[in-house]
Amino acid sequence: MLSEYLYIDNTKDKGRGVFTRKKIAEGTIIEISPVIVMTGEDRKLLDQTLLHDYIFVWGKNKDQCCMALGYIAVYNHAYQSNCEYFMDYDDHIMYIKTVRAIHTGEELTINYNGNWDNKEKVWFDVND
Repeated sequence: MLSEYLYIDNTKDKGRGVFTRKKIAEGTIIEISPVIVMTGEDRKLLDQTLLHDYIFVWGKNKDQCCMALGYIAVYNHAYQSNCEYFMDYDDHIMYIKTVRAIHTGEELTINYNGNWDNKEKVWFDVND
């Protein structure tokens, strides 16, 4: 399920991102996406490619990775994001839920650390 009001557009400084054509209420699930689950060995290979930036750590033991279908791989990171992602390991899906009201035209962001307000540095920001 992908909400019909979501769209991809260019951002000022992060490449492409996910935006909304309408106001969205807090607590709204805006996307449910199947994932392709891969092994830890697959991850070692993917880490040598551009796909490294688009995969998620996966599994109860965090020993796998996954590629989310839909728009999930295009959401940009923010340390205090306006959305949060959730993983359902049994059904092999991820979903995105708003953590506050979103304005028309606003970019939707997730925190790559998992929790929407986690301040821990992410891999591409460790040297800043």
